[in-house]
Amino acid sequence: MTDVIVVGAGPVGTVLAGELGRRGVTVRVLERRVTAGGGTRAIGLHAPVLAALEESGITEQLLARALRVPRGIARAGDRVLGEVRFDTISARFPFVATLPQSETEDVLAGASIAPERGVQVTAVRPRAGAVTVTAVHRAGPADGAIEELTAPIVVLAGGWSARALAYRDGRVPAKVYPDRYLMSDIPVPDRPDAHTAVVNLSRGGVLESFPMPGSVRRVVAWDADADPAVDSPEVRMQRLRAALRARGEGAVADAVQTATAFGIRRVCAPELRRGRLFVIGDAAHEVSPIGGQGMNLGLLDAVGLAPLLARWVRTGAAPDAELAAWERRRVASARRAGALAAVNTLLGRPRGAAGDLVRRSLVRGMLAPPLGRGFAWAYAMGLDAGA
Repeated sequence: MTDVIVVGAGPVGTVLAGELGRRGVTVRVLERRVTAGGGTRAIGLHAPVLAALEESGITEQLLARALRVPRGIARAGDRVLGEVRFDTISARFPFVATLPQSETEDVLAGASIAPERGVQVTAVRPRAGAVTVTAVHRAGPADGAIEELTAPIVVLAGGWSARALAYRDGRVPAKVYPDRYLMSDIPVPDRPDAHTAVVNLSRGGVLESFPMPGSVRRVVAWDADADPAVDSPEVRMQRLRAALRARGEGAVADAVQTATAFGIRRVCAPELRRGRLFVIGDAAHEVSPIGGQGMNLGLLDAVGLAPLLARWVRTGAAPDAELAAWERRRVASARRAGALAAVNTLLGRPRGAAGDLVRRSLVRGMLAPPLGRGFAWAYAMGLDAGA
């Protein structure tokens, strides 16, 4: 008999399934994607997540592949406004570990339960003593078949597309920002700041540059000329090259081979549990990727929830008080991360001469001692209740 059904085999669902399996819980993982990949493109793992996954052995495997980033700097053109020193915070892992999400998922999958792919969940119905799941098979010999599944506990970890399974329209409002960004992973060998994250706050909008393993940098640029109606891969690539050149990154611009575009929104569900049904990760909360805390939020959701569900399965009694405390912590953490991401978004918008001068002064003050260490702690997810 299946103890828990997990909907979604992205990083969050994979970690939850692995943590439950490690505790002897029988888990079934349903994933609508036929193959791995797609979804978010998160690259940074913060100190609280690395600490939370250490007991399972996953952290050691992740760090064997990752690049450790000890610091970041904020610039305005050629002028350094300040730095964020992750290596000075009081944490077991005083750095940000970066690696492509595909590699993160590969490591997580190796310590988890193989998902059933090509299975799309179209409805969930909590009832006394169990939750019923309607699943439609979208591939293979059973293509088109509809299956009714039941388990004592169901967890939705399928990203934003799973949100409608748990919440009525309007129950979880989304704030959609007007900002658009371009993104690319670019090989940049022999760069002196190979282990340093760089945020360039120019008048034309932010350019973020994050180091990754293999002399690759993830660049994210505010997209001044975004127009989805006439967008194309070639047009996006040319816009990103122009943004890089405008900010003094001509050598990086020449190496751009592709670019993707994305917008951002902010979502925070006020509740993560309805009886035996739980919602975690992006299904419950979305924050701007400008700041890199979204995937980490979901992973901490999963690691905190797993032992409580395992106890429920083992004893047959729901640990309601502990689950309520977990829910309060995770909702509060999502709200803090969303607020921090909103500040990042605001700081990264284009400014006129006067606004740019105010921004430079503000950032200098934020990153100077003694505030600088506090901001390093906040950006390393020190504000998270799971830290």
